[in-house]
Amino acid sequence: MSLELLNEQVKRDLSLLAYGGADWLPRLEHPEGHVYDVVIVGGGQSGLAAAFGLLRERISNLLIIDENPEGLEGPWETYARMVTLRTPKHLTSVDLGIPSLTFRSYWEALHGAEGWAAVDKIPRGEWMDYLRWYRSVLGLPVRNDTRLELIEPGDDGIFRLRTAGSGEAAGLLLARKVILATGIQGGGEWHVPPMIKACLPKTRYAHTSEPIDFAALRGKTIGILGGGASAFDNAHHALAEGAAEVHVFVRRDQLPNVNPIRQMEGSGMIERFHTLDDADKYAVISHFFKFNQPPTNDTFSRAAAWPGFRLHLGSPWLNVAEDGAGARVETPQGTYAFDYLIISTGLVSDPALRPELRLVEPYIARWKDRYTAPEAQRNGQLDDHPYLSPGFALTSRDADGYKALHGLFVFNYSALASCGLSASAISGMKNAVPKLVTAVADELFLDNRGTILERFFAYDDVEFIGQWPGVEAR
Repeated sequence: MSLELLNEQVKRDLSLLAYGGADWLPRLEHPEGHVYDVVIVGGGQSGLAAAFGLLRERISNLLIIDENPEGLEGPWETYARMVTLRTPKHLTSVDLGIPSLTFRSYWEALHGAEGWAAVDKIPRGEWMDYLRWYRSVLGLPVRNDTRLELIEPGDDGIFRLRTAGSGEAAGLLLARKVILATGIQGGGEWHVPPMIKACLPKTRYAHTSEPIDFAALRGKTIGILGGGASAFDNAHHALAEGAAEVHVFVRRDQLPNVNPIRQMEGSGMIERFHTLDDADKYAVISHFFKFNQPPTNDTFSRAAAWPGFRLHLGSPWLNVAEDGAGARVETPQGTYAFDYLIISTGLVSDPALRPELRLVEPYIARWKDRYTAPEAQRNGQLDDHPYLSPGFALTSRDADGYKALHGLFVFNYSALASCGLSASAISGMKNAVPKLVTAVADELFLDNRGTILERFFAYDDVEFIGQWPGVEAR
């Protein structure tokens, strides 16, 4: 099957499901302009899938905004430097159960069934191409180059979204509901240890999430802090681009070799995480943070195969300092000099770190407001995660914040503590998106309950016009 034929198959499959029926929500007139029923912030895989899910529920008065240029939404062709995805290829995600929308259908349309059988893991660039196709074939309403700067809750139940950028949607947007589908960093910020920030000028280091001029690092010696998959992705990438040596420093004495996500994918944990009580949820995510994801075998092998690769276990950075044109790093195993440092220390989730939330952040309940974990499990990073409903809605610390937060949904990595890996892993999206969509649609229905019920009770369109022979109409 060609891609053109697949496009036709997608349209037919959706038509068989009566996709695209008339909206059921009453439109709202407002003196400040058009009011969207939903604005989704983020045009990557989560935002696109959320929009498709809402359209299937006949909620079409929606808009997706993304700060990036078209085709560069998400990490896949910006800061992600892995060769392939880490997710097993057979797991489905943004297709939401439509076979013709799966990555496999897309791949086989381009490369045939034999081509799919030959794939081990999905190439990163091909996944981005798939998302571009997905957006196009579904005709999703995305406006690029539009950055959310502030969410203002209104007394009228309408959010004013202050946006900037060169996109046509930049300016003021009005929305009944807002979904923050802002990716892995969208619930906080990428983490750089204060020791590094305080001791080095920014010209000496970069986080793995940032643009890095690898061409300028040819022939150089680079130090990488961190033992996660992205550390080895960046080590391989730097060496492939001509770096002389790359040293990866890990505080553990041994690299982690267990991937909790693999167990979660097959055990029902991702699908049913919302049924757990707070104690179990906290224990699960605390355990996940303890082990996290090790690098995949192929990622590690690619990096380790380079003659210039060095691995330092049991080597936390104790001190860093500027050293001529580079940086000096002190560890328990010795002191090293580098031309440049790459920081692979993950991220921190906390609504207080998000400037667009500054008007509502004081109301947002965190996990530390709702649950006190046993000392052995306690994790400060987990405690700062927002405490969400099973449908990804922000909850308030007290009654004063209910109105300001009503209608705000978090569909990014900071949903991890409340909703598990469902919103932060490709393997969880097929279960997460329906939960999010149901919660948003239910809330819209109840917000408009008065008008909807009034129209129901007043409905008097004559449908049956049959008459029994010989009986006069009265």
